[in-house]
Amino acid sequence: MNIELLDTTLRDGEQTSGVSFAATEKLHIARLLIEDLKVDRLEVASAKVSDGEFETVRRVTQWATNRNYIHKIEVLGFVDGDKSLKWVKDAGGQVMNLLCKGSLKHCTEQLRKTPEQHLTDIKAVLKNAETMNISINIYLEDWSNGMLNSPDYVFFLIDNLKDTNIKRFMLPDTLGILNPINTAKFCREMQEKYPGLHFDFHAHNDYDLAIGNVFAAVYAGIQGIHVTINGLGERAGNAPLASVISILHDQLKIKTNIIENNLNRVSRIVESYSGIRIPNNQPVIGDSVFTQCAGIHADGDNKNNLYYNDLLPERFGRAREYALGKTSGKSNIKKNLEAMGIELDEDAMKKVTERIIELGDKKEIVTQDDLPYIISDVLHTENTDRIKIVNYSLSLTHGLRPTATVRIKIDGTEYEQTAPGDGQYHAFSKALWKIYTQLGKPKPILTDYNVSIPMGGRTDALVQTTIAWNFNGKNFKTRGLDVDQTGAAIKATVKMLNMIENLS
Repeated sequence: MNIELLDTTLRDGEQTSGVSFAATEKLHIARLLIEDLKVDRLEVASAKVSDGEFETVRRVTQWATNRNYIHKIEVLGFVDGDKSLKWVKDAGGQVMNLLCKGSLKHCTEQLRKTPEQHLTDIKAVLKNAETMNISINIYLEDWSNGMLNSPDYVFFLIDNLKDTNIKRFMLPDTLGILNPINTAKFCREMQEKYPGLHFDFHAHNDYDLAIGNVFAAVYAGIQGIHVTINGLGERAGNAPLASVISILHDQLKIKTNIIENNLNRVSRIVESYSGIRIPNNQPVIGDSVFTQCAGIHADGDNKNNLYYNDLLPERFGRAREYALGKTSGKSNIKKNLEAMGIELDEDAMKKVTERIIELGDKKEIVTQDDLPYIISDVLHTENTDRIKIVNYSLSLTHGLRPTATVRIKIDGTEYEQTAPGDGQYHAFSKALWKIYTQLGKPKPILTDYNVSIPMGGRTDALVQTTIAWNFNGKNFKTRGLDVDQTGAAIKATVKMLNMIENLS
């Protein structure tokens, strides 16, 4: 069994609050959806929206015509005689999705018409469409409420339309009110009552049940499903294509034409054009969904992939990652080191693990890009330090000079001083050198100061501060690693103090 997929990112998806695609973006997305993802059908706009929309649709249909895809391009139209049909025809379209009323309440209260009058109006559009050689699919808007509260009205419409030139009957859960149980019941009822008709199901996610309802609809025998990239759509959105593909291919063992390997790339492009961020935990395409955080999971992956499921990241053009943080174990770290071609002995591995856990307490996550910095920091740190920072306080107040209070321990004895400075690190240095002057200890000269972060530009990245020193004619550098620039500089300074202590 194959399922036909209609993507409505460019129509219903553009009804997401704050989303408006430029003409060039729409054309690019259309190409991605049809050529890269291989969706079966593409709903690109609503008729009569604006002159700009008309020109955009015309560009899409011209492109589709040149590549023999025009039969895949669909436009939403209305029960308005021939007005929508002419708009679609002039824009170069050949398929119109006619928006009709699928519940008695919508028919009588919004249109102020009887079912018979609405049916007459629909048939007039169908007749005009036949004359203009435009293929018609029909949306039964608010069908879910129709089945819940006025099923006789729904059956009245379909009984009188089933023998017309309508190609597909599309069943929207317009307000997202269904659940998998009544979705399956209603879809099965439609299939059994009208076995010769093609039915699509159009889910909305108001109760976070869109994917469950799609599963139920397909399980009940529905032939077509409507989706959007990243779940874009009115209010809480529509069923996301990536999630729908996963349940169709894995849970229901149903084939589609979709190229899974391109899903993530297309989703990221639409994310950029729409301005709507993909949640990190969004199934299949979220940043974090193929990242193992717990060390026990990485250990299990090393033992016959105990924590794998069928959603292998490689299917979607992605790779499995192993997070580094306070929940990491040696297995997570080993996985990352293997990926980077780095080997550490047991002692070094223990030190790196402890440092990652310490850093993980200060920030969201430690990345693979951070790892070389951490290794360098750990392997160049001595455990026999004679000088240690007991604590320090840095004060930064608008309109006043920064101030630092520093307490250090030298060979077991504690000393404390306070000093102002031109910056927080400068204030720290001045307080520190006051202690050194008090003790008559020699001081080095700072010759260079450099700050770097791992690649990626993330706001929670680690900071590595490298400071160059000159002491008694000898030049050397020390490095410090922390989530805070000043904190990293202080660590580099403490390393320097211990080095010159051994040189004195």
